[in-house]
Amino acid sequence: MQGKGTFVSPFHRPRCLAAAAPAGKAKLTHPGKAILAGGIAGGIEICITFPTEYVKTQLQLDEKANPPKYKGIGDCVKQTVQHHGVRGLYRGLSSLLYGSIPKSAVRFGVFEFLSNYARDETGRLDSTRGLLCGLGAGVMEAVVVVCPMETIKVKFIHDQTSANPKYRGFFHGVREIIRQQGLRGTYQGLTATILKQGSNQAIRFYVMTSLRNWYKGNDTNKSINPVVTGTFGAIAGAASVFGNTPLDVIKTRMQGLEAHKYKSTLDCAMKILRHEGVTAFYKGTVPRLGRVCLDVAIVFIIYEEVVKALNVVWKTN
Repeated sequence: MQGKGTFVSPFHRPRCLAAAAPAGKAKLTHPGKAILAGGIAGGIEICITFPTEYVKTQLQLDEKANPPKYKGIGDCVKQTVQHHGVRGLYRGLSSLLYGSIPKSAVRFGVFEFLSNYARDETGRLDSTRGLLCGLGAGVMEAVVVVCPMETIKVKFIHDQTSANPKYRGFFHGVREIIRQQGLRGTYQGLTATILKQGSNQAIRFYVMTSLRNWYKGNDTNKSINPVVTGTFGAIAGAASVFGNTPLDVIKTRMQGLEAHKYKSTLDCAMKILRHEGVTAFYKGTVPRLGRVCLDVAIVFIIYEEVVKALNVVWKTN
């Protein structure tokens, strides 16, 4: 017990405060670790979930303006397997795999870089700043990786529906696209892609940040187990699907082999609305919902676990 006039050194604090201090300052993730962990997570995830992406893209390209080729998700899978075998569900995987690793790397690297500056003095990131950091990460991944990757992927999948497919593989397809259309041919639908990816990551990181803050409460260093991380990721993925599927539909049309029909992103949206109605903007929602929820859950689980492993072998301030 100390008297009223007793001097207490600032370096001598009660044990309870000393124990609480480390918990009050959240540990920051080095952007380098985020880039490496994000790339690993993205590569593993796409190998697991690609068939649902294939089905989603096929249904979005199956325009109502023409006699529909598929009756639904099951029929799309059935026809693909009948004509091309099970491997047909993985057509275009190479282009997406080559892009998924750098895409996730850029996404998490930029997010951690921005969020490290946006956190308060305790290291806590609030929901609004989480949304803005996610928006920045989404825009950057759209420009650097997603737009050219998605354009090539959609052209590959769309090419398979033609009577005489002209692309023999990833590198042959890329070479043909650039030869015929120039480098701009891999950047079709850039505006729609930026809008989609920006809103995607803004919504996902906003939800993830909000749920993490709720779960951790006042203890910013509280550990979150993989099951909880996966659940939060699935919720964030679902929120992004319902929030921006119309942009995903527009982006897919702008990147297809018939993209020349549209003068701009706005023109594409207006023609879809005029000829196919509002429901066309949500075509492919069910397969996309299944894929994205699984996608985001897997990515966040792997990302968090890889970061934990890197923290052991890679010491940073």
